[in-house]
Amino acid sequence: MAFKRLTGKTKVMYFPKKASTAFTSGALVYFDGAGAVQPADATSGMHVGVIRKTIASADSDYADTTLVPVEVPVERWVEWEVDATSAVAADVGDEIDLTDSVTADRSASSKDALLVTRFISATKLGVTILSNADIKDTATT
Repeated sequence: MAFKRLTGKTKVMYFPKKASTAFTSGALVYFDGAGAVQPADATSGMHVGVIRKTIASADSDYADTTLVPVEVPVERWVEWEVDATSAVAADVGDEIDLTDSVTADRSASSKDALLVTRFISATKLGVTILSNADIKDTATT
C-alpha cells in the first residue's frame, strides 16, 4: 500500500517532480535540494507530504520536471496509515524510521521520521510524520 490519511486536515499542492524518477501514488516525498520532490527513503528528512500520482518510466513526462499533486498537512499531527512489518500494540508512542517511501521501519529509530500513534494490525500502523518542517527538523543524510 502506501501512506493514506486517517485523520487531520491536508491540502493538495503541486510541486515539480525529480526527472527520470519513478513514484508510487501514496509515497512520502521530500525536496531534493534542487527544487523538485523525490521519493523518501531511510535517510531522507524534512518530508513535504504524500504524492497522489504514480509516475512510471513509460510515462510521457517521466524525464521531465512536471508538476505533481502532493497531499500536505495543514495542521500538526495529521495521522496516516502506513505499511509496517511485525507491528505490535507496544509500538504506539515510538519514534521510528522509514524502510522506503511507502513502508515504516519499526525496528529502526535513528532518523525518527514517524511517531506511531495507532496500532491497526501486524502489517499497518497509524503514524504522524515527525520529519516535517512544522514539527521536527530532521536532516537528510
